[in-house]
Amino acid sequence: MQLRRVVITGCGSVSPYGRGVETLMEGLLAGRSAVQNFPDLAAIGGLRTRVAAKVSGINPKEIPRKDRRSMSAMSIFATMASQDALAQSGVTTEQLTGGRLGISLGSTVGSTKTTEELFRDFFTDSSLERMKSTIFFQIMNHTCASNVAQALGISGRLLAPSAACSTGCQAIGYGYELIAMGKQDMMLCGGADEFHPLTAATFDNINAASVAFNDSPSCTPRPFDRARDGVVCAEGAGVVLIESLDSAIERGVPILAEIGGFATLSDPRSIANPNVEAMECCMRLALEDADLGADEIDYINAHATATEQGDIAESEAISRIFGELVPVSSLKGHMGHTMAASGSLELIASLEMMSRGRLVPTLNLEEVDPACSTLNYLRLVQATEIDTFVKNSFAFGGVNSSIVVRRFKHD
Repeated sequence: MQLRRVVITGCGSVSPYGRGVETLMEGLLAGRSAVQNFPDLAAIGGLRTRVAAKVSGINPKEIPRKDRRSMSAMSIFATMASQDALAQSGVTTEQLTGGRLGISLGSTVGSTKTTEELFRDFFTDSSLERMKSTIFFQIMNHTCASNVAQALGISGRLLAPSAACSTGCQAIGYGYELIAMGKQDMMLCGGADEFHPLTAATFDNINAASVAFNDSPSCTPRPFDRARDGVVCAEGAGVVLIESLDSAIERGVPILAEIGGFATLSDPRSIANPNVEAMECCMRLALEDADLGADEIDYINAHATATEQGDIAESEAISRIFGELVPVSSLKGHMGHTMAASGSLELIASLEMMSRGRLVPTLNLEEVDPACSTLNYLRLVQATEIDTFVKNSFAFGGVNSSIVVRRFKHD
């Protein structure tokens, strides 16, 4: 079967810097940390971390109340990011509702905040009499995809990947495959998540959350750094509009980039511990799908969450394939780990780096951990032209995903 080429024509983001891709890039290029200390986290017994990166500066009431009633924060983020991606791509109402545009949008779980509120009320007297009818639509696992589809009138295929930190990357990859096979002409793809203390507690409980920089939040997380001490949880949404090349040409819209290849795989050796061989295999499969050699990649946007095992494993996997020359950086030092949104948000930022010819370094990387393989770690904003990049997303549960993106060039 002849596969169709797939291109990116729209991007939307809601990040800890605020709404909009321009706002995201301003923060990243300025080297400004979005991580803050939140004293209210101290009220939770046993929780040691006090830092997070939360979204601010948005107005949920921009979304009509009839749609907003079934949304938690993550669906609000996803809807706003989707609106911006569609606006940039010039998608019409007829195209949204015509059945040839689908959605692939996921989160780690449904709204933890809403779930907590539901059971807090329920356990007071074991009564459901006060439960609002819209609560289920905030806590179901496909809440983001369904709410966005309902709000925007999307009638094509609906996917809601849920693969922890690999979700956003997988969502784009699955959308890419659907379009390549001709099942849809366009797909709205990405990930979204909202911060809740229990998310931070998940990492804290396994000694993987940052706790040493509670009083100096802008100094954490520290991907690849010798002094790193774990993840900083964050929230947001990143959404891209992807479509077949034929569709983009027919519509006459600007093409931002082309998706060259995608791979995702399960590593059954451990549900918690990252594995070098699995990461290496995933990247090699993505390169194979893109029909590119390692020497043709100009930049790697690492998953790199600032955990000891994760950073070491990923650095070795990258080294095995690409050696010491390809520039590498992680954006989590700037805005923390946006969970399901991380793959798509960081891919959008990498697209912008490619467009602007400026690579963003890893914030807080001061002294590379000797246990991390020797790589070309970016320390400063670097002006350089890149034509191809790899975006990695590696998650709990042994889920590994990589996407290869290249500058679009007319034949």
